[in-house]
Amino acid sequence: MPTQDDVLNVLKEVEDPEIGVNVVDLGLVYTVDVQGDGGVNVEMTLTAPGCPMHDTIARAAEMAIETLPDVKEAHVKMVWNPPWTPDRLTDEGRRLLGF
Repeated sequence: MPTQDDVLNVLKEVEDPEIGVNVVDLGLVYTVDVQGDGGVNVEMTLTAPGCPMHDTIARAAEMAIETLPDVKEAHVKMVWNPPWTPDRLTDEGRRLLGF
């Protein structure tokens, strides 16, 4: 079974198309729950609640997770609480955005 780190690593391939930085370094991923039955559940957010790309980004994240060995199904749930802030950026995210 993949680990949480494995899931986060493949999620680094999923970019917010408006910002051009991956969802992990933007700090958009809140929880990763790897199930013993091959399921992976992720809770994540976006930088703005009204973002029209939320379905596209969620599906891209699910597809990336499902490339991992032993993952049968991934579910990404968008949550809006707590709201995203720039404080959630990783050091790499700050570097990529020029902060």
